[in-house]
Parts: sequence; structure tokens; C-alpha cells
Amino acid sequence: MDDAARRRQQQPAVEEGSSAKARELDPPLHAIGFEVEELSPSRITGRLLVTPTCCQPFKVLHGGLSALMAESLASMGAHMASGYRRVAGVQLSINHFRSAALGDTVLARAVPVHLGRSTQVWEVKLWKMDPSTGEKGLQIAESRVTLLSNLPSPEEHKNAGDALKKYASKL
Repeated sequence: MDDAARRRQQQPAVEEGSSAKARELDPPLHAIGFEVEELSPSRITGRLLVTPTCCQPFKVLHGGLSALMAESLASMGAHMASGYRRVAGVQLSINHFRSAALGDTVLARAVPVHLGRSTQVWEVKLWKMDPSTGEKGLQIAESRVTLLSNLPSPEEHKNAGDALKKYASKL
């Protein structure tokens, strides 16, 4: 058995259906295999198994996918924290400290730093999961996402927050 297969076996079980939740909550996250675990206006968490689809040519997690996770988690949190008003990311800053290799599991957590009337700032951290404990290991990236949070929703998108409302109390 190779290291990647061993890591997958040691990975703790994730709530069944978390992939289906990701599909409904954020299709791009679902497309890369991200699984949403916690979902609230004050904290969003999830995980991603680094597969060949997620890697750049050196078989490590593509930095653009780290940015995708940061923007997506911060946007979901900001949407809920704003009372389900429309939000839009206006700035994303990300620092990559170390890589996550093919077969690693990346844990993600987004929390608000500032919840204002017109803007929000969210911090998103990514860690490699320690395969021996299933807990957070080394931090691989940290980002800060600034979002406008007072935008009106067009009538045709009034139900955009329905999936968040559906799952926020169930995770």
C-alpha cells in the first residue's frame, strides 16, 4: 500500500452527504472534492483530499485552489452574517507557507475578523491534516478576504441563500 492510500484509510469519517451539501452550497468547491463540515455565520470548516485534479505539475495542491477555498468559505460566511444579503469579494490576499502533497488532506477554517454594515473581513486558514491523529497539523496557507456585504439582491436571485439556510442548522 502506498503512502497516499494509507493516508486515505487513516482519514476520519466525514458526515455522510457532505459532498452533496458542497454541491448545493458551492458547485466549484464540490467540483474539486471539498466537503463542508461546519456552517454558521461565525465559522465555516471543511476538508479537501488532494487528488490529481487538485495538483499542479509538481504533485502538490495548486495555489489557485487554496484561493478558491478561501473566497468560497468567506463568501458563504459573509452571506449568512449579513442576514443573507448579497455579498461580493473585493480583495483576497493569501500567503502560502508550505505545500500539501497528492494524497494529503487539507483542513480549512474561515472566521470573521470584522463584520461591518458595508464590509466584512474574513480570515481563512488551511492546514495539512496529521494522518496519525486526524487533527490539524502544519499550517499551509492563510488568507484574508474582504467583501462588500450591503448589496441588494436582484429579484431573480432572492433565493440564493436557501441552501445555506437549509444546512446551517444541520451541520
